[in-house]
Amino acid sequence: MVNRPLARQVAAWGHMIGLSPNGATAISATLSAGGLAILVLLPPSPIAGLLVSVLLAAGYLFDSVDGQLARLRGGGSLSGEMLDHTVDCVKTVCLHLAVLVHLFRFPPLDGNWVLLIPIAFLVVDVLSFFGLVTIPLLRRVHGDQRATDPTQREHPLRRWILLPTDYGVFCWMFILLGWPLLFFLGYSAMFVVNLLALAAALIKWGRELTAMDRTG
Repeated sequence: MVNRPLARQVAAWGHMIGLSPNGATAISATLSAGGLAILVLLPPSPIAGLLVSVLLAAGYLFDSVDGQLARLRGGGSLSGEMLDHTVDCVKTVCLHLAVLVHLFRFPPLDGNWVLLIPIAFLVVDVLSFFGLVTIPLLRRVHGDQRATDPTQREHPLRRWILLPTDYGVFCWMFILLGWPLLFFLGYSAMFVVNLLALAAALIKWGRELTAMDRTG
């Protein structure tokens, strides 16, 4: 709700100075990598938390800018789309691995069991990413109208219901790094919410694909 309108403004500016979609993707990757490096290397503090959140959020912004730039130029390329998805996948994996290292170096609680949360969260996020990339492809293969008709719109309440699973919200959760236990509880709560959302999505996707199979 905030990221895309802001990304349009940044994309317009980037288009004026000749920034390419792949260049925006590279900026996104660099900013995200900087945030994760701080998460891994620095001890928890309010300043570190703010830096991580700002860098991750800025990386997320430029992740939207590349698509906007591609549309301003009349359409993207297959190689550019592949690069964008590859960077997103690497970022998804490295994010939770960075949290894993952070919790190992600066444990908020006694016991190695806390390390199971980022491991499980990683599995959930990778499965979600796989589904969000694969399902639209299967819809296009089937000729589903939702994959080809730009007039199709999501339910207005859907974005609010899924807000806790939004990556932009997740970026700003790292502000809590200055309070390790609070950060761990917030991260764990986000894991539970995303796990429930994935379970609901898998059920929905399963029913949708079964219906497609029946119609040929």
